[in-house]
Amino acid sequence: MPVSLIGIDADDTLWHNETVFRMTHQRFNELLGEFAPPEDIEATLNQTEQRNIAIYGYGAKGFTLSMIETALEVSGGRVSGAVMREIMNAGKDMMRHPVAPLPGVEAALSELAQRGKLILITKGDLFHQESKLAASGLGSRFSGVEIVSEKTPDIYQRIFQRHGGTPDRALMAGNSMRSDVLPMLEAGGYAAYVPYPLIWSHEAADPPGNHPRFRELPALADLCIWIDEIQYAGKS
Repeated sequence: MPVSLIGIDADDTLWHNETVFRMTHQRFNELLGEFAPPEDIEATLNQTEQRNIAIYGYGAKGFTLSMIETALEVSGGRVSGAVMREIMNAGKDMMRHPVAPLPGVEAALSELAQRGKLILITKGDLFHQESKLAASGLGSRFSGVEIVSEKTPDIYQRIFQRHGGTPDRALMAGNSMRSDVLPMLEAGGYAAYVPYPLIWSHEAADPPGNHPRFRELPALADLCIWIDEIQYAGKS
């Protein structure tokens, strides 16, 4: 069946995101170095993040609060006000980090827009995601923007119905197997995995195997070729 709606992830699909988080992790580990080795700090921070997602959601703001909580736990409450201030500054720096499209993204979006309606579908803090989209200069490429708290089969169904289609005639592309691929396939749509060199452990998952509606692609630009194959197969 032909594809009429194309969902595109934002962070680490259109612009760098995990790289910024990794740099902040390193800065955080250095700030707390007197209290614990980096591996212990990382383990505690990861546990805190996972626990807090249900409360704060995704994004730099929730991550900053998790860093503060972790600093208090790792230090036994002995962390100084100066270090806490630096942790908050690290969070602010994440919010202010420059945003620029990944290589080839702008050309790929221009080509994809000729094949279907483009919908940006991303998780995270509403204000920060809107700010990044505006800074990227890519907002005008999309017919719709959906910023959600989680990506589930039901969320995908509702999004594509809201934009005039159904999941079986839609495709989702992104760098997260857990969020962009598996729930989209469960919803009955097509899903393309476009890897980014770094992946947050929370977003990692096993690929679906030899699924007829799944494809791993080297770059977003390669999505056009797969969509053309899907359209051709639907006409034959």
